[in-house]
Amino acid sequence: MKVMENPRTAFGETLVELGRKDPDIVSLGADLSSSTKTSMFNDAFPDRFFNCGIAEANMMGVAAGLAIAGKKPFPSTFAVFATGRVYDQIRQSIAYPNLDVKIVATHAGITVGGDGASHQINEDIALMSVLPNMRVIVPADALETRKVVRAAVESPGPMYIRLCRTDMPRVTDGDTPFKIGKWNVLRDGDDISLMGTGLMVERCLDAAAMLRDRGVDAAVINVSTVKPIDRETLFRYARKTGAVVTAEEHSVLLGIGSIIATALVESYPVPLHRIGIPDIFSRSGESEELMGMFGLTAENVVKTALGVLELK
Repeated sequence: MKVMENPRTAFGETLVELGRKDPDIVSLGADLSSSTKTSMFNDAFPDRFFNCGIAEANMMGVAAGLAIAGKKPFPSTFAVFATGRVYDQIRQSIAYPNLDVKIVATHAGITVGGDGASHQINEDIALMSVLPNMRVIVPADALETRKVVRAAVESPGPMYIRLCRTDMPRVTDGDTPFKIGKWNVLRDGDDISLMGTGLMVERCLDAAAMLRDRGVDAAVINVSTVKPIDRETLFRYARKTGAVVTAEEHSVLLGIGSIIATALVESYPVPLHRIGIPDIFSRSGESEELMGMFGLTAENVVKTALGVLELK
């Protein structure tokens, strides 16, 4: 039975843990702290939590000012507000001056569900990845989320951490390392590489088990660091398996699939197919219903992998 945990809760608890050790850590919210779980930080350190109200652009500016003053700010809100609504402020006030601001966005992707297309941002990885100085991290489960937040505090400079709304099955363990810019191979294989991020890592693992029953030996790689990408692991497995499937809860345009495809076509081209959200807006619905509608399932990863294998 899979262990299910919520990455937002892991974020909130870890931020409090770190806040006890480092008085420079501060948290900022935009009237959604109960949903982002930064309310835990507010409860523990009310003098170090700043509720900026429904004024996300101002929140990013305040975070930049706090960073200039030597603090370690963690502004947090829903991903649709943490990127699209405040892009200019992030670009001009955080990324350009290379400030130590860690943006933790929750409720990313279509698993926001019933809130509908207006709140289901599937472009945030693209928006953040194109910014110079910005690192982009998408944890594969709640346990890795804790490691990411700890690593963020130890690594100065801008960072975007993308979390989903739903509970996630545990796919890592306490011994699984996390290092910014390094991917983890969760399952070795010789025939094809399944490269997933976020929720799709677990579905890639399930797909690998199904492929094994068909005589296909699939490697599964956790692409938790979207930027900077782990070129060494990428090229090693492209050479080893000769075929790649990428899987993400994000637009197929300019997400991890596009980033990986660009790197490979420039250095080591292999057959590749991207699984993700097509170039359309989503709709309101249950999370799993929407994941199924867009093919973000283990079954579709299997089908896609078998198709890519025919191109080897």
